[in-house]
Amino acid sequence: MKEIAIIGTTASGKTALSIELAAKTNSIILSLDSMCVYKEANIVSAKPSLEERGDIIHFGIDEVFLDEDFDVVSFIETYKKAKEFAQKNSKNLIIVGGTGFYLKALIDGLSSGISTKDKIETMDISLEDAYEFLLKNDFEYMQKIEKNDRYRVEKAYLIYKNSGLFPSIYFKKNLKTPIAPNLKIFEILWEKEELHKRVDLRTKQMIEQGLIDEIIFLEKKYSRKPNAMSSIGVVETLDYLDGKIKSKKELEEKILQNDKTPLIKGNFKI
Repeated sequence: MKEIAIIGTTASGKTALSIELAAKTNSIILSLDSMCVYKEANIVSAKPSLEERGDIIHFGIDEVFLDEDFDVVSFIETYKKAKEFAQKNSKNLIIVGGTGFYLKALIDGLSSGISTKDKIETMDISLEDAYEFLLKNDFEYMQKIEKNDRYRVEKAYLIYKNSGLFPSIYFKKNLKTPIAPNLKIFEILWEKEELHKRVDLRTKQMIEQGLIDEIIFLEKKYSRKPNAMSSIGVVETLDYLDGKIKSKKELEEKILQNDKTPLIKGNFKI
């Protein structure tokens, strides 16, 4: 079995390329996208439709509902299932997406001992206070984390609470083991001007295809509490529904402004 990763920014064409390549190489696909895992979030995630997927088996798409947990540990479990399926069925594996955090976890591995499935209810202080406490006592680690990055602040604080060690010390004592250390990574590159046109077109299409109605449905069914409801495309649409964004044109511009997909190349962010 061979496995590769295809990465690229929003609208770079990685999804279409991966499906075409999978059909020609007897491969299955694992999505890296952190929104594609959610059922019913179809437009905002820009996930490939069933028609587009055709006969290609996909993992990492429609794995859970919005009010269910899915984190980097869940992704690693999904990767292992995809790899096992590929091996048992004599297929290759193509990993595709733009969520660099998941890809980095595959390459670098995860430290054992602390479950990221633990909930914020175990914290005894607010997210803001937790961030300030950690920043004061472990600047080495926390300087890389934004104060509104709920997932990473929660994880850092849970590491401290559960182990008694600040994250920088904890990770030095619990070294990571790479999960896919020899994964070959291919990045799709476009000229900046052309890529901007593609992203602009993608955003317009999302709105025309019913993005606003989809977010209304998701909010009504799940409220705004799930972490997925704070994702790019969702937040801006909720602001539109709240009257903070006055027009669909402004909504489009806000999504474009905030959609800066993080990628990694090898062990380095790009």
